[in-house]
Parts: sequence; structure tokens; C-alpha cells
Amino acid sequence: MTSLGAVFRPQLPPERLRELARAADDAGLEELWLWEDCFLEGGISAAAAALAWTERLRVGVGLLPVPLRNVAVTAMEAATLHRLFPGRPVLGVGHGVQSWMGQVGARAESPMTLLREYLAALRALLAGERVTTDGRYVKLDGVALDWPPPAPVPILAGATGPRSLKLSGEAADGTILTAGTPPDGVRKARQLIDEGRASASRTDVPHTVVVYLLTATGPGAAARLQAELEAEGVASVPDLGVAGDAGAVAKAVQRLTEAGADTVVLQPTADEPDPEGFIRFTAEEVRPLVP
Repeated sequence: MTSLGAVFRPQLPPERLRELARAADDAGLEELWLWEDCFLEGGISAAAAALAWTERLRVGVGLLPVPLRNVAVTAMEAATLHRLFPGRPVLGVGHGVQSWMGQVGARAESPMTLLREYLAALRALLAGERVTTDGRYVKLDGVALDWPPPAPVPILAGATGPRSLKLSGEAADGTILTAGTPPDGVRKARQLIDEGRASASRTDVPHTVVVYLLTATGPGAAARLQAELEAEGVASVPDLGVAGDAGAVAKAVQRLTEAGADTVVLQPTADEPDPEGFIRFTAEEVRPLVP
């Protein structure tokens, strides 16, 4: 069964999160996703609040930029969330936007090397291991969590390019794809991920693919979608985004799942006039139409 979610975009002020998270929980939405975009809202702090305000909602962070965060701190925070709210947090890590990383003096010369080292260390720490490593970027000396998660924790990686997608298949439990990924892009990404899994002999381990779907509904939906696609420079990409009613959105979700996505997260336009209504639309109108 396809998992369906929606994004709380960080263009909204943090004080709006409580109302939207509760609306998602009340409407029966499966997942609410947050972003740690610079320099808007903190991913872990926002996720902790959303989880505390809700009862059953899964809360994803897609993604935490690894140059900003020491891996031991990420492991501590992830373990804390999973112990407080078992089975409900979903955390993804990734390169981060390189211009933003440069602004804060954290840009890595080799983002691939950093992500590879980071994923290996994070997986080991969350598995309760004591880790000593002296990598190019990740350096730990006998570090172990006193309070590791009581059960295995899936780690997702954000990826776009072929090398990052293969690395995600090798070293992560799932991959997060941007809203700039049409169905054909999902299909190609799944192939590259599977190549990475095969190279690491991990084909027997499930790998979840999460993809954002830029979505507009209600009055002026087509114009709002077109404006955002143009602003992102992807207006010429075929089959990207969807505007329309629940039936049209459900068909767009199905095209992504048929291409290899396991979870589709509806991403409203930045100028969505009714964020709470968008949450209810996703849960109450689109969800029943998605198998």
C-alpha cells in the first residue's frame, strides 16, 4: 500500500506547525514532512514538537544536511526521538544545498565522501555499537550512545545524481527524491539505487523510495503550479507536478508509485492559500483514491 504524506513548508512560520500537525493527525494523514532548509526552521526541534502534539502521525524530516551536524549529535537526537515516539519519526540526511553550506563555512570538498562516512557511522551508532573511525570528515573515538533506540531505525538519504543514488542504495535504508523528479526520473533512480544495493549485497533488505509531488488544488491551481515550476526552472520537464481535484492528484500519485515510489508526499506550492485545507484534502479526498 502506498504511503501518502504532505509537506509543512518552512516558508510558513514555526508557530503554524501545531495547527497543521494536529489537523493532519485528526484527518488521519499518515505522514507530515518537514524540511531543514537554511535559514528557516530546525528539523529536529520542529519534528519533536510535531510528534509531541500528535498521537499517531509519522513525522519525516527530509532532510538534515550532514555538513551542518556532527554525526554523534544527529545519532543522539535521532535515538531520543525514536525512544520518545517509537516508530513515528522518519529522518533523512543528505549533502545539503552547497551554496548554503558555503555560507556557514561547512562546505565539504567531497560531499560524497562525507555522506558515505556519515551514513556508516550513523547506522553503527543507532545500532548501539561503539564506534571508532578516523575518516576524512567523520572522526569518532570510542563513541557509543547510552540510550540507543530499542529497535532498528531506518536511515534515509536524500539523493539526486547517479553517484548519490547508488550510494543511497549501498548505505541507506531509503531514498528521498525531490519534487523535481517525474515518473521517468523515479524509474531511473530506482534502477541506480538497486545497482548500489547489489554492489553492497543488500538486495534482500527493503529500500523505501520517497518522492515529493508538487501539488496545487482549488481556485487558480494550474496558474500557481505553473508559476512555481517556472520559478524553479523546471517548467519544461514533462509530467512534473499536478494541478486539479483529488482524482487528478491520485492519478499523478499512481504514476509515481508505478515508477517505483513507495511513499508520495504532496508538496503544496509556496503560495498555497489554505495549508490546513491542503492537509485535509490530502487525507480525506486523495487518500481514499490511492491504493
